[in-house]
Amino acid sequence: MMNRRNFIQQSGLLVAGSWLAPQFLQAHQYQQSRVNSRKLVVIQLSGGNDGLNTIVPYRNDEYYRARPKIAIPTHRVLKGTDDLGFHPSLSGLKELYDEGWLTVLNGVGYPNPNRSHFRSMDIWQSGSDANQIWSTGWIGRYLDATCANGDQPQLAVEVEESLSLALKGKNIKGLALKDPQKLYNTLRSKQIPSDREAQQVGKENENLAYLYKTLVEARSSAQYIAEKVKTKRVSREYPKGELSKSLKAIARMIITGVDTQVYYTSLSGFDTHIRQNPQQERLLGQYAEAVHAFVNHLHSEGQLDNVLVLTFSEFGRRVAQNASQGTDHGTANNLFLIGNQLQKPGFFNELPSLSNLQDGDLQFSLDFRRVYATLLDQWLDIPHQQILQQSYKVLPLLG
Repeated sequence: MMNRRNFIQQSGLLVAGSWLAPQFLQAHQYQQSRVNSRKLVVIQLSGGNDGLNTIVPYRNDEYYRARPKIAIPTHRVLKGTDDLGFHPSLSGLKELYDEGWLTVLNGVGYPNPNRSHFRSMDIWQSGSDANQIWSTGWIGRYLDATCANGDQPQLAVEVEESLSLALKGKNIKGLALKDPQKLYNTLRSKQIPSDREAQQVGKENENLAYLYKTLVEARSSAQYIAEKVKTKRVSREYPKGELSKSLKAIARMIITGVDTQVYYTSLSGFDTHIRQNPQQERLLGQYAEAVHAFVNHLHSEGQLDNVLVLTFSEFGRRVAQNASQGTDHGTANNLFLIGNQLQKPGFFNELPSLSNLQDGDLQFSLDFRRVYATLLDQWLDIPHQQILQQSYKVLPLLG
């Protein structure tokens, strides 16, 4: 058995990488009959995507006056309604809209908005008020509430190198991984304790026992996922790009029956202070192509009925362009829900006024926690008050 120093060094790397599994997770506990078959896939557009050039008010003169050099020309907009359309790079998303598989929510935000990337992301991921600091995420608290007794094999997986606040509960954390087989191989190292060794140390040293337990559970989680995804060959071409790779991995886990309720991934680079248009065009194109491939893949496998995709960014951008042909941090933004169980596909609500601004920013009209409340109540099947710690009016979003 390795010594304490080597163990702490090894476990420190693992904890820093957030390779953490829920305490209830053991490979032998998986039983399909106990799991809510519905899956939630969360995509985070990191950096603050410019919502006004994503969902374009192409007949609004205020929009073109505020952005003389970066506004999307009317003839390039992929028109959805008489007033609103899509950025030209979002053709894949527009196809989902035409299919009736997309709901666009405009003006999503929260009271007393914060324009710091880190603080606003914490607010979105935790579900707190702007004047509160919470150490747990809304998905993590969902895991705490549903899996505390270890009798339900529900799990949250983030397809990233590290775990976001959103998936960290008080007692249970999701699992962050890029490649389940690679993670399992790492955790099979002789320097990582066996189950028996972990139990023995638990009798001798409480702190080391917790770290051993984390590693043993992470190994069990990774082993389960790695073995499960091998049970069925999944052959499907996806576009190039990191988001496509992540969504392909998620599709594989869903199709092969991995018992995971919530998947989380992200696409970064949306902090477009300088020369916004080429950067946003490239990123939105990657997003739309990846999501289009993912949704159609699930549909072809008969899985789309049970999958809902949520896309958000931590804030929008200011209405007026800046001197560098970019945009600075703003407030309210659009949010996308994708699936074939939508009650109101299309545009859920109107864009906030471009003439009635607050400090140069859009005024939010929908609190993002009303969206979370709706997903918790109507999709993940748990009272949202228990997770969000207060009551919100749910929205008519799901059929």
